[in-house]
Amino acid sequence: MEKRVYFHDEIQRNKLKSIFLIGIIFVFLLLLGFLISLSVDPSYFFIVIIFSIIFSIFYIIIGYYNSDKIAIASVGAKPASREEHRMLLHAVESMSLASGLPIPKVYVMESSQINAFASGRDPEHAVICVTSGLLERLNKQELEGVIAHEMSHIANFDIRFMTLTAVLVGMIAIIAEIFLRSMWFHSSGDRKNGKTQLLIFAIAIIVAILAPILTQLISLAISRKREFTADATAVKFTRYPTGLRNALVKIKGESSSYEERRKYSKEIAPLFISDPFKRKIQGLFSTHPPITERIKKLEMM
Repeated sequence: MEKRVYFHDEIQRNKLKSIFLIGIIFVFLLLLGFLISLSVDPSYFFIVIIFSIIFSIFYIIIGYYNSDKIAIASVGAKPASREEHRMLLHAVESMSLASGLPIPKVYVMESSQINAFASGRDPEHAVICVTSGLLERLNKQELEGVIAHEMSHIANFDIRFMTLTAVLVGMIAIIAEIFLRSMWFHSSGDRKNGKTQLLIFAIAIIVAILAPILTQLISLAISRKREFTADATAVKFTRYPTGLRNALVKIKGESSSYEERRKYSKEIAPLFISDPFKRKIQGLFSTHPPITERIKKLEMM
């Protein structure tokens, strides 16, 4: 007999794992900066840091503060209608009461896929978007399960958390790129002599090459953990795992045409409850955990 999973434990466990993983990214940032400052002039490193911080702040202002508008515009979604989408709006209002969150703006995008996403920098600026296929093929209980999952992303401030992750990963990529490119403008005579210095410089190059790749993989792992957290939080809001579990079963069993997949932006794809591109190969490079694993977790709650 399988051990029962309690949603409170699952939420806590995945949140701690997310914090631990983002801590590793921060360690990579410090390590890369330390090695570069040892191998070249420390003042050079501070110039790079200032540049990357300015770039990151610009990214936050443009992307983070307009995340809801960008996401909705990218999929061509329309506001939900009280007359046409009564069950959807009722589900959103019910989950808003259950979660204690403000009622988000609700949108519908044309797609035969069963899918949905939430966006917005905080609960006061949140949006939820569902596909027309979801409204056609899910019953009331399943719809509430999906909406609860999306409300969970809002409640857990996942957009803010993933934006912070993206900024740290982006800073590492910028610093590494500038450092590696700057080697073309520094001859070996520009550096201090000595085996120790050459070893430090070699290690700095290796870390500069590997750090962006490894931190991107960690970022994807964080994304997968946040999905598990949202599933568990959805159970907390609805008090039954069956709705979301059955919705995921339907998502797992569906197929999608090339024309349907073209409706989705690669940048927005990680926000959806399931991978809209229906990629068969899942693992380290996936933004979503396997649906089979998510279903199994819900069945154990």
